[in-house]
Amino acid sequence: MQYTYLGRTALKVSRLCLGTLNLGVRASDEESHAILDTALDRGVNFIDTANQYGWQKHKGYTEEFLGGWFARGGGRREKVVLGTKVFNPMTDWPNDSGLSARHIIASCEDSLRRLGTDWIDLFQMHHIDRHAPWDEVWQAMETLTRQGKVRYTGSSNFAGWHIAEAQETAARRHFLGIVSEQSVYNLVTRHVELELIPAAQRYGVGVLAWSPLHGGLLSGALRKLAEGTAMKTAQGRAAQALEVHRDAIAAYEKLCEGLGADPAEVGLAWVMGRPGITAPVIGPRSLDQLEGAFKAMELTLSDEVLAELDRLFPPIGNGGPGPEAWAW
Repeated sequence: MQYTYLGRTALKVSRLCLGTLNLGVRASDEESHAILDTALDRGVNFIDTANQYGWQKHKGYTEEFLGGWFARGGGRREKVVLGTKVFNPMTDWPNDSGLSARHIIASCEDSLRRLGTDWIDLFQMHHIDRHAPWDEVWQAMETLTRQGKVRYTGSSNFAGWHIAEAQETAARRHFLGIVSEQSVYNLVTRHVELELIPAAQRYGVGVLAWSPLHGGLLSGALRKLAEGTAMKTAQGRAAQALEVHRDAIAAYEKLCEGLGADPAEVGLAWVMGRPGITAPVIGPRSLDQLEGAFKAMELTLSDEVLAELDRLFPPIGNGGPGPEAWAW
């Protein structure tokens, strides 16, 4: 397993982050435990979840599921860098969502209880709260950090200027602030390259790429549809994007076939090789999908292949500079 530092911190995390959205929901309990155990045995020490995950059964279910896995012992909790999230509504009551100090602290306590742990390594804001002043947010995070319940603070789905505003306020309070940002990033969705990733690099914030295969679109979607084995590809963002990018996806799958590599492995390898990326957040539903992620770590894409991928999936502005580069 390869490890790197999480942003500007001294915390070491695996180059693969195990997402838990499918565990205990789209994967059986038995297979979910096997995925968790195999990932840990292979050196994956970074696990990501959220307080609302498992909503298909009930909000908080996935944290409870992880808590049951930790309870099996064997150093499972001690070996893992555990991230969860706060923001989304857990009930219909007005103060059970957002980033008020009240909700941040209450949500942390609830997550700790469900997870059966004394601390959260990475407590992530799942979305910007446009009504919450940063002094209020940092006051709550500072309280949880002093109490030993949270080690680091992260963000998700932020814009570049949100990172800058948050970090400048944290610096004035002599607080570490945000150490990681989790954004959607893959060959099809490259908006973060324009300003988010440059801002994160400037402030020493590690970037975690969620949906690195765009909901299965980049994992052999056309082949799976033809075989009748498509699951996520036939629904949600992947199905919508397929109609727009069908020709590019067809060419992509042909390119991967020529390389002798599975499309999912190529898509993950591309994300892992991008500047500023700490780790993709993978969401395997089976041990075979997990094994494919390990293979992606060993795959090196040549300059010619990278150029072809840029041609098939052009970066925003065809790779031109962000607005900052135009100033003089």
